Amino acid sequence: MAEEQVTYEQAGVSTAEGARAVQAIKGAVHSTYRPEVVGDIGGFGGLFSIAAAKDMADPLLVSGTDGVGTKLKVAQMLGEHGTVGIDLVAMCANDILATGAEPLFFLDYVAVGKLEAEAMAEIVAGIAEGCRQAGCALIGGEMAEHPGVMDPDDYDLSGFCVGLVDRAAMLDPESVREGDVLIGLPSSGLHSNGYSLARKVCVEGRSDAELREPCEELGGRSVLEALLEPTRIYVRPVHEVLAEVPGAVHALAHITGGGITENLDRALPKTADAVVELGTWPVPAVVRYACARAALSEAEALKTFNMGLGLVLIVEAGRADAVEAALRAAGEQPCRVGRVTAGTGAVAYEASGALL
Repeated sequence: MAEEQVTYEQAGVSTAEGARAVQAIKGAVHSTYRPEVVGDIGGFGGLFSIAAAKDMADPLLVSGTDGVGTKLKVAQMLGEHGTVGIDLVAMCANDILATGAEPLFFLDYVAVGKLEAEAMAEIVAGIAEGCRQAGCALIGGEMAEHPGVMDPDDYDLSGFCVGLVDRAAMLDPESVREGDVLIGLPSSGLHSNGYSLARKVCVEGRSDAELREPCEELGGRSVLEALLEPTRIYVRPVHEVLAEVPGAVHALAHITGGGITENLDRALPKTADAVVELGTWPVPAVVRYACARAALSEAEALKTFNMGLGLVLIVEAGRADAVEAALRAAGEQPCRVGRVTAGTGAVAYEASGALL
């Protein structure tokens, strides 16, 4: 038993700083609100009206949760924390988009070694920006201070997204048919996957000055800047296409950890294969750079990084031109990257050697 009083703050947790942080993030949170949001942050639970579901024949709630992983270490090295929140939302919103769902609301969990209101505001501002891009509301979250468990400057992020889709309009791998076309949407870089490898080969053993100096192979950007490029969020362009060309998109794959090889197959039925034609889309400089530093074979690269494709749509062949036109009208640069054949639910490649 302690002979003298030991307060929570003396143990390393400042409830006053926590309250200040809540005030610091309110503006960013409010900027994401949709009309369906009920109440305000600070309660024990976030409230969101799903009255719109009454107009659906068979409404389905779709949920997804994820984190940013070791990409956070790059943000910490660079001292810039305003974009990893975009990554967090992207990883969750793009996942539920694979069902055709509209993201409705988002919740975050931020664990920090030492809570500072200004730093928290920067992180949450990024999360709010991601929510605005995805069209979902940030209706709650948690800021947890972990003294003695995490270093003072360390933090981790996780998020949870809920969306809504009518069962009749849901994208479903069972709708995929032989002859369908694969249309890829470009990534902005590595997105938020493969960073344990990328950091090992691109960051470890190099001085801070080396990592911050302009690199010709990266188009004049530094290694840290290129690695920190945020994940693209595809919700708005995809939903514009779903509305413009209804029924043309049969399924969708979000290319995350495991690369094209281990994600595209998740959008296939057991009776079909996806044949990807290598060399039909551009590979971002940072992806080429990481692959070269790791001396990856093409096959290994395809199951490690997204290789320049953040999303692949599986589309009815007869309406592929209309889908591509709608994507371009939505600001995308689609690439026709392959086709669906009869098979067993696997991903195969043509033109080996054309990618790297």
